[in-house]
Amino acid sequence: MHDFIIIGGGIVGLSTAMALRQLYPDVCIAILEKESGWAHHQTGNNSGVIHSGIYYKPGSLKADFCRQGSQSVVQFCQEHNIDYQVCGKVIVATDQHELSLLENLYQRGLQNNIKVSKLTAEQVKEIEPHVQCLSGIRVFSTGIVNYRTICRKYADLIVNQGGQLYLNTRVEQIIKTGKGYILKTNHRDFETRFLINCAGLYSDRVAKLNHVDPQAKIVPFRGEYYELKPEKRYLVKHLIYPVPNPSFPFLGVHFTRMIDGSIHAGPNAVLSLKREGYHKTDFDWRDCAEVLTYPGFWKLATKHADEGMKEMIRSFSKAAFVRSLQRLIPEIQAEDLIPTHAGVRAQALMSDGRLVDDFLIVKGQNSIHVCNAPSPAATSSIEIGKAIAAQVSELHLSKAIQQ
Repeated sequence: MHDFIIIGGGIVGLSTAMALRQLYPDVCIAILEKESGWAHHQTGNNSGVIHSGIYYKPGSLKADFCRQGSQSVVQFCQEHNIDYQVCGKVIVATDQHELSLLENLYQRGLQNNIKVSKLTAEQVKEIEPHVQCLSGIRVFSTGIVNYRTICRKYADLIVNQGGQLYLNTRVEQIIKTGKGYILKTNHRDFETRFLINCAGLYSDRVAKLNHVDPQAKIVPFRGEYYELKPEKRYLVKHLIYPVPNPSFPFLGVHFTRMIDGSIHAGPNAVLSLKREGYHKTDFDWRDCAEVLTYPGFWKLATKHADEGMKEMIRSFSKAAFVRSLQRLIPEIQAEDLIPTHAGVRAQALMSDGRLVDDFLIVKGQNSIHVCNAPSPAATSSIEIGKAIAAQVSELHLSKAIQQ
């Protein structure tokens, strides 16, 4: 009998196990992961950015966890000799109508207690010589890291603290018992007093196995990237972002220097017809049918039809993708770019067409379900883990009081 079982071996599941070990050092904790290694999906295919939290609504979980997480993840890297850089980024306005949006973003940064400064076009060029813009802002706390490396260290620490890690273990059924739950997997049964769902792209389905309705469905969006050829890496010094469209839930294509020195350009954002659909041809009947029969998806698609069409065009037209990048760096040419890996974002969508724009953590009976944790979850992972552990503690205290 385990005290806690966590479903999902991404960065949130691993960080939650660490936090629980710190809060309850003598309990029995296990993580069940269906893949052959850790961080195979959202965590292992993201851009590797340590986000600042500038985009998020003040007071939201994303804003608070990201701001705190940008510090705690750096501290973790320092303690464990993990390579990282706090290089900062610039967000630039390239059209006149973006100037007011850039000012709003600057004010949001101040509201979120983030160190930001305004930049003239000339000052932007001092930081990023090849960028063409009207003005910009500099975000100092943004950094870069390899989150797979962080996850491997999380896993090592969990094992060293007595945690049990099971790979290639897919949860297929959850049965409630008088003492907690029996989890039937493709290998064996596991018994636990408390269940924590960190299943990412499948978090809504796992919640329903536990008879918990998250009031939202995971809709997968694929983000496709190009990589600058090595001889063109000089065009980007750090990270360069456009001003995001505030009515559209994605940030727009941008340039990111990775911790290995490579430069990635992207992503766009298109509907994936498979929850783990990293290629345009990937397709799953169940995943596709769930999305296309979900009223919330069509309401979202109707609302953002123009922007959605632009994203689809960029997906199939390299020329269109390049034109978006040339708004930031006019020197970029199609021959400078080669395709690289894609990622899939597990985005929770409500039936009325509204995207869940904050982390969504749902409580069940002796269970907690993380049902929306896209970016900046990697940056925020230590803080999310602490918050889940605190909620577990509260649930246990509440139950003790009732008894």
